[in-house]
Amino acid sequence: MRSIALKVGDLAKQTGVSVRTLHYYDEIGLLSPSHRTDTGYRLYDKADIMRLQQIVALRQLGFPLEQIRHCLDQDQFSPHQVVQLHLFQLKEQMALQQQLYAKLAAIATRLQATETISMQEFIQLIEVTTMVEKYYTPEQQEFLKARSEQMGAVRIHQAEAEWQDLIEQAQIEMEKGTDPSSEVVQALAQRWRSLIAEFTGGNPGIEQSLNTMYQQEGAESASQGMVDSALMEYMGRAMQC
Repeated sequence: MRSIALKVGDLAKQTGVSVRTLHYYDEIGLLSPSHRTDTGYRLYDKADIMRLQQIVALRQLGFPLEQIRHCLDQDQFSPHQVVQLHLFQLKEQMALQQQLYAKLAAIATRLQATETISMQEFIQLIEVTTMVEKYYTPEQQEFLKARSEQMGAVRIHQAEAEWQDLIEQAQIEMEKGTDPSSEVVQALAQRWRSLIAEFTGGNPGIEQSLNTMYQQEGAESASQGMVDSALMEYMGRAMQC
């Protein structure tokens, strides 16, 4: 019985895989023809065609080429193990997609409270959202989400304006050299505590996560430049009085 020996063009027509793709598979060692003519033309035999069919099938399932090569080069190719591995990887990808969806939803909620936003402010918002995911547990993030819904977009916008005004007043007192234990700074410290309590809902675990974020990221980064480290230290001393 005559053995099958297809040239690259014939194999492309038979399988629907382009000649360019077959050349690329040969270059990366994924599918190299078992034979060549005296003039150097590729010739694919029955085993090569079967391997190509396996490659096409695994590609349709979403496997990357490197993983396909690793699977097919094993002495004992186990379709069951390959599919189980891919299922595990898909679950990880789905989890990442869910995290991305949650992040975008959180950003969308914040954007609803702001009529206009610059590109720099948009980037800062993304950075803040990323830091929240880093320092707050999933349960705390759910609590903060519920807390945000309770406050509402209008109150959140008001609180942000109050926070900015508070920072500016505290900065003035610090630059004047006002003692942190003075009556005026103590009044600012009380407002500072109140706004933090409103944000955290009085949850001590969330307050601890907030403090950790400031310690690890630095005041400038954690507050996106609104509170520098000197002011943070100044207000920290005021709240200890």
